[in-house]
Parts: sequence; C-alpha cells; structure tokens
Amino acid sequence: MEFNLKIWRQKNAKAKGHFETYHIAGIESDASFLEMLDILNEQLIRDGKDPVSFDHDCREGICGACSLYIDGRAHGPDDHVTTCQLFMRHFKDGATITVEPFRSAAFPVIKDLVVERRAFDKILQAGGFISVRTGSAQDANNILIPHDTAEMSMDASACIGCGACVATCKNGSAMLFVAARVSALALLPQGRPEASRRAKAMVAKMDELGFGNCTNTRACEMECPKGISVSHIARLNREFLKAKFRG
Repeated sequence: MEFNLKIWRQKNAKAKGHFETYHIAGIESDASFLEMLDILNEQLIRDGKDPVSFDHDCREGICGACSLYIDGRAHGPDDHVTTCQLFMRHFKDGATITVEPFRSAAFPVIKDLVVERRAFDKILQAGGFISVRTGSAQDANNILIPHDTAEMSMDASACIGCGACVATCKNGSAMLFVAARVSALALLPQGRPEASRRAKAMVAKMDELGFGNCTNTRACEMECPKGISVSHIARLNREFLKAKFRG
C-alpha cells in the first residue's frame, strides 16, 4: 500500500507550525499506524531530514501515549482503539491521511505530534488517590461490594488518560477523564472517606488548568478508546453537588 501523509510539523512550542506532505510506499495492510510512522522516519533519516516526533510507549493500547488526531478523529477512523492499535487496512490504498497533534489549550504542542499532557497528572495529584493505613489493610473478603458496583468501578478504571475526550470535545472539556477517576473511587468503600474533598479538588484543578465546560454532546464517549460512559459524568456531578452542600 502507498499513502500521502499530510503531517503537522512544529519545531518547538514557540515556533509556528505547518503541514508537510510525504509519500510513502510498500506498507503492509497489517502494519499499525505507528509502524507506518516508524517506516516514514527511517525514510526521512536516510534522506537527511528531521524525523517526525510522536509519542508512544506500550503499543498495546494500555498507556494512552499514542495520542494522534487522524483524518479529523482522535486515534483515527476505527472505533474503540488507540492509535497503536489502528491498522493501515482501515485506509484506502493511495489515500491522503492528515495527521495532527491533539488540539487543546490545556495540551500545548511540544514538537510535531507531541503534546504536553501533564495537566492530567496535576488533576490526579489534586485528588485522584486514597489514603490508607499501610501494614494493616482489612482482608478484601471482609469488604462486601455488590458485583454490579464493582463492575461499574472497574469500567471507570479502564480510562487510560489518553486525552481523546479532550481533543474531541468542542469545548476541550476533561469531564469524562475526571469523572472516570472520581467514579472509580466513589463507588468503592475505600474511596468514600475522601469523596467530598476529591470531587471539589479535581474539578477545581480542571478549571484552573484551562479545560472547557461539558455541554453533554457525548462526543467524548463516542471517541473514547475504552468506551467510558458519560454516565460517570452524572455521578461526578452528584458527588460535586453533595460536596458543595456539605461545605
């Protein structure tokens, strides 16, 4: 297969970016999108050109690092996958593919397709944790949790923090990410003691970092590679309101 790749190039955070088009051929249909970019970079290096910078780590769909905006969609045209799980057979032979970094005021571009996503880390530091007495943990079998509740918590915990929800949202909202983290803990007894402080602190940090407001378009849910439900946003809102009433 062969493709024309229209890729965003930006030397650094302060430089003005632009698109450059590259032609690449001999790509196997079963190659992943990141493998295709590796081949492109080998070609660019042979030609004495600067390779394209992009984030990646696990290449197994569990780290969230491979955040690319491809042909107008976060992670590309396939559903419920990260970029590293996107295969070239999903594109037509000879197609022109537009590749951009995630666009959000809270995710500034570092170089080319790499964006700064430490804003998520700061939100987690604000409240995405529990405090426990180490060395004296209660036996798990003594903590009774209904199966359906445990499943909902595990579903929320599936969030990998890739930022697709932010890149997809017209407002650049991080509500689905924050809701998944809050919901995962709010549903379990271990997370209840700090529930009020957690909801207020994480929402406040989200607002401080410049993320937009949620207007319930559900675009985040549609593009989330792990299929996180917007029902968790409703739970976050309930937790936040309860925290406000409690002071």
